[in-house]
Amino acid sequence: MTNLATLVETAATNHPDRTAIVAGALRWSYRRLNEEANRVAGLLTEHGIGRGDKVAVTTPNIPEFTAIYFGILKAGGVVVPLNVLLKEREYAYHLREADVRAFFAFESGGDAPMGEEARAGFRQVDQCRHFFGVSPGRTGDVPADDFHAAVESRPRTFDTVETADDETAVILFTSGTTGQPKGAELRHDSLRLNALAARDLYDADADRPDTYLCVLPLFHSFGQTAIQNAAAGFGGTVVLMPRFEPRAVLELLHNEEVTVFGGVPTMYWALLAELEARNGAPAGGGAGAPVDAQAIAGRLRVAISGGAALPGEVHRAFREKFGVTIIEGYGLSETSPGAAFSPWGASPRIGSIGKPIPGVEMRLIGPDWTDVPEDLEAIGEIAIRGYNVMKGYYKRPAETAEVLKDGWFRTGDLARKDGDGYYYIVDRVKDMIIRGGYNVYPREIEEVLITHPCVSLAAVVGVPHPSHGEEIKAVVIKEPEDPTSEDELIAWSKTQMAAYKYPRIVEFRDSLPMTSTGKILKREI
Repeated sequence: MTNLATLVETAATNHPDRTAIVAGALRWSYRRLNEEANRVAGLLTEHGIGRGDKVAVTTPNIPEFTAIYFGILKAGGVVVPLNVLLKEREYAYHLREADVRAFFAFESGGDAPMGEEARAGFRQVDQCRHFFGVSPGRTGDVPADDFHAAVESRPRTFDTVETADDETAVILFTSGTTGQPKGAELRHDSLRLNALAARDLYDADADRPDTYLCVLPLFHSFGQTAIQNAAAGFGGTVVLMPRFEPRAVLELLHNEEVTVFGGVPTMYWALLAELEARNGAPAGGGAGAPVDAQAIAGRLRVAISGGAALPGEVHRAFREKFGVTIIEGYGLSETSPGAAFSPWGASPRIGSIGKPIPGVEMRLIGPDWTDVPEDLEAIGEIAIRGYNVMKGYYKRPAETAEVLKDGWFRTGDLARKDGDGYYYIVDRVKDMIIRGGYNVYPREIEEVLITHPCVSLAAVVGVPHPSHGEEIKAVVIKEPEDPTSEDELIAWSKTQMAAYKYPRIVEFRDSLPMTSTGKILKREI
């Protein structure tokens, strides 16, 4: 019986004075983090919140998120992390769907106040009885439900509730790209073991603690497990950023001597563009001071990419600039999230997500759950089985039955496997384009497009066509000052791809719509 919160408790016992969290000038030791989590647990217990009760939290990347997260777990509760960008209706939906009883929500004043939508959503949900506004640095009148005032007088000690390994620790809501969001129930042991997998994946060691830069939102599974929980599991330091800003990331990588960085492909793309702007601009060009990429490279030992396939050009450019080979990981909210990882230290296989991590199996299946032929050209849907797979979707037995069978979880991701057992994502099942009866995988087209000198970033989608069913459209961000026209890029594409694959429509844009985690929102293109 191992509560996920023991990650922090163990670090506080073994390394009490180590820095656990950095947020600007603020530094929390593991002793301080554990005490703050204990105060949260005491607050919840006083309000009748205990084992199995659902508690929601929505904040940016601030120390309070981590204290609340582990405090809920210490009290025996279930953490329900929510996106800070939700609206009133969406907050109310999530609170009802997860049967949430208490809600911690970030609130701020000024010209762009946050928290009003969360508070309004809370008021719509009768079973959610307790609201705590998380307002760091609040001055003036303090409301009765202010989080900091509520925990200030609570004891710094708390006897953590014992939980069974298979009890639900966290409910993570899926992105909802195919209907209403569903809550994936993740076990204590699934999340704990997935965080501790860092030992096998890139040699994480409590005797040689890493410093992690957290630009990924902590309400998302990647940020929670691969950064926050992995750091706690090995007594490392987490440097928090409330939002991704390329210039600030480069400065923190240097100033905080970061050794582990995790991000999604668009973040790596933006970092490389910022580096080029800073180091390639003429003196006085207004791009900011040059960045000492060699100093960053001298400390950075691990760079992890997930959330989407990493373009080969970004892979190569990052290696050239920072001396680190990005290792790609693969997973979903439903798999805690880690399921596959590229071998650390090995030469990269561009486009590969690597192999299943220890304790996890993967296979390629067809629509009827049968294995696809053992063929290097065969494409199938990834299915996963292991300790990391969710219990199911909360209160959604029908949807659970659609994706879980005999312990296997079908992901909705199409892939192929090479002769050495490495997997390569082809595309999402639902993103696949069918043009004139031919299957076209947008990811393949995007990889080709980004090799053209004019293309900085590309997203390929299918659009309705009267005779072909769907036509292929590419939305492209160009390199600055490049003169290539849309028609010229189409003509070039025609020479690079089969006739049924190349995009007949190209549109240049200054930006692409993205989720809060940096994934391109193709449904909005």
